Amino acid sequence: MILTVNMQEQTYDVVVERNSLTKVNEYFDLNRKVLIVTDDGVPSEYSETIKNLSKEGYIYIIPQGEASKSFSNFEKILDFLISKSFSRSDCVVACGGGVVGDLAGFVSSCYMRGIDFYNVPTTLLSQVDSSIGGKTAIDKQGIKNIIGAFYPPKKVLIDSNTLKTLDNRQLHAGLVEAIKMATTSDEELFTLIEQSSDLLSDIDEIIIKALSIKKYVVENDPKEKGMRKILNFGHTIGHAIESNSAFLHGECVGIGMLYLSSIEVRTKLEKLLGKYSLPNKTDIDSLTLYQFITLDKKRSGDYLSIIYVDKIGTCEIKKILLTDIKKYL
Repeated sequence: MILTVNMQEQTYDVVVERNSLTKVNEYFDLNRKVLIVTDDGVPSEYSETIKNLSKEGYIYIIPQGEASKSFSNFEKILDFLISKSFSRSDCVVACGGGVVGDLAGFVSSCYMRGIDFYNVPTTLLSQVDSSIGGKTAIDKQGIKNIIGAFYPPKKVLIDSNTLKTLDNRQLHAGLVEAIKMATTSDEELFTLIEQSSDLLSDIDEIIIKALSIKKYVVENDPKEKGMRKILNFGHTIGHAIESNSAFLHGECVGIGMLYLSSIEVRTKLEKLLGKYSLPNKTDIDSLTLYQFITLDKKRSGDYLSIIYVDKIGTCEIKKILLTDIKKYL
């Protein structure tokens, strides 16, 4: 299955195909210098496969985890590219989860004012979420994605066989991004996830349906001026939780969705989160959450845009006073 994303900057394909990683050179132009950025939690055979199919491949490994989205790693990868005399005609391939994609994409956007960037997301979270949209970023002072750029990849390759190496916690946390899109935009997808008895068997259909939603949204609002804000459902409060807990990103988004849903939707979400052993509450006090929400990128002066879901499959973008978010906490 190939989804073509039509962005203002460029058009690119997202290929969803099992076993596609073994023939990645048929999809990416690897007949040049290629830097594969990965982390130490990703099976090494993935990056080795890409390297072996490249004309001149190099692998750069970062530590697993959000802390790797730092200025330090950003600078080190740039130094590596310079040391290997990468030119503007060469490329970077991200092979891993969202952290790897965010960091490698941001490096690509800055090196020589932009070199080709390809993405091979290997976690469910990155496959259904960050593989479309072109957002790249690093963190600063504990604030997620505060420094970054919109820089779409040349192409994305999704091979769901990579999900077989994930533990259930990582897999289910990644599923939350699909649940998010189903909750705001697609009742049928929500039902599919609700009724699935074998997640990995249904996963390609779930990925394609979730990506189709995101594709439509980002094509119509590439720079997040309006509609694209619906993709932030659960994230305003979720990011505040993530900055103050050991929960995974998807787990935090799942909890964050509950705060901004009607009682009917919250009940359904809690049941679905429970099915996949996902948390549905946090012990973080409301004042701490509020302090981090004031740093949210969706803030505009004294106002904040939130996404509220009253019924599965539909949502509303609300512009509220920043202080009014306290009513939901």
